[in-house]
Amino acid sequence: MIELKPLSKDDVTPFYTWINDEEVIKYSLSLFQRLTSKEQIDGWYESLFVEQNTYTIGVFLKDSGQLIGYAGISGISTLNHSGEYFIFIGDKSQWGKGIGTQVTAEILAYGFDVLQLNRIMLTVSQLNYGGVKAYKRAGFTVEGVLKEACYRDGIYHDKIVMALLRSEYKKD
Repeated sequence: MIELKPLSKDDVTPFYTWINDEEVIKYSLSLFQRLTSKEQIDGWYESLFVEQNTYTIGVFLKDSGQLIGYAGISGISTLNHSGEYFIFIGDKSQWGKGIGTQVTAEILAYGFDVLQLNRIMLTVSQLNYGGVKAYKRAGFTVEGVLKEACYRDGIYHDKIVMALLRSEYKKD
């Protein structure tokens, strides 16, 4: 259904629509809440190609080659063998089809098998019920809660810290 492959500089166009859609960015990077102009989005997108210690990959539909999002591992520490998982499916028409589950499985395999990480963590908004459920299905366990760490729709809500260790990782 999907194929993970490197993003090109020409792949920025869908992000103009996605980042300006409140529903799409509601539980995403806080940075996305502040990016409103084409120039700001271009600046952020360009930074993806120079970030150090980050594995970033595009999520494309296999049959059409259409970009529907991106994912990866940021903050990779070669000393601590750890990193932070992220995923962003911007194309709402692809939500609820199991794509996030497939992407997560492929990124975890890359993180543990290729990058030789021992720990992959993430943070997820408490109100992102689907995300929390999907991460638990992927093997992540709750490590803690960052109380009122996110402000959306005029209210504060918690961020959940989850992680998966190499010793707990099970390939499907």
